[in-house]
Amino acid sequence: MGGKPPKKSDMGKAWMKPRRDFRQMIAPEYHLIVTEGTETEPQYFGTMKTIIDQKYRDRIHLDITGKGDNTLSLFNRALRDVSKSNNVYKHVWLVFDKDDFPAEQFDRTVELCDSCSTSETTYHAAWSNQCIELWFLLHFSFIQADLHRSEYWPKLSDCLAKISGKKYKKNRPDMYEILRPYLDRAIRNAIMLEEQNRGKSPSQSAPGTLVHRLFEMLRPYL
Repeated sequence: MGGKPPKKSDMGKAWMKPRRDFRQMIAPEYHLIVTEGTETEPQYFGTMKTIIDQKYRDRIHLDITGKGDNTLSLFNRALRDVSKSNNVYKHVWLVFDKDDFPAEQFDRTVELCDSCSTSETTYHAAWSNQCIELWFLLHFSFIQADLHRSEYWPKLSDCLAKISGKKYKKNRPDMYEILRPYLDRAIRNAIMLEEQNRGKSPSQSAPGTLVHRLFEMLRPYL
């Protein structure tokens, strides 16, 4: 079977059952990343996918789909993607921003990820409030002021200009590689924000992000 994860069409078949005279290998997991953004996020996570594929092609699989939908529509599309796929996705990551979406819609999407998770598939709400640019900025410093998302751009441009000579733009193709050396700092800063926001709803957690959870899980493969 080559160490690849089982397909839905093969699940339950007799020949899929492990034999006792062979050491059972841990199967790789399928990850599905569904993004609300159609430019920045697919570029950013697409680079991560390429790196993982080059090193561990038979260890982990990522499918990235930029949907360009609102939060609830994004979740419904993720459900359809999972049901139509022949892969058994162990983890489904919804990457979406608060932006100007209604608070109840934003929070409801997070609730659906929790309530629809099963032993087979876990849905993760990798949200950012207000936007994914907060996650990018956390690579450079800890931010706890509730800034409007438009204020993130000049701050991020200043940081990027110092290390790369280029300012920030939505579809910049080298964002992952530029930020990669500062990933540990970003994770630490995001965890600090998560602790500060404990007890608050996602829509009230500004600034806040859970994108770091994706990187914490996939870090061993990067």
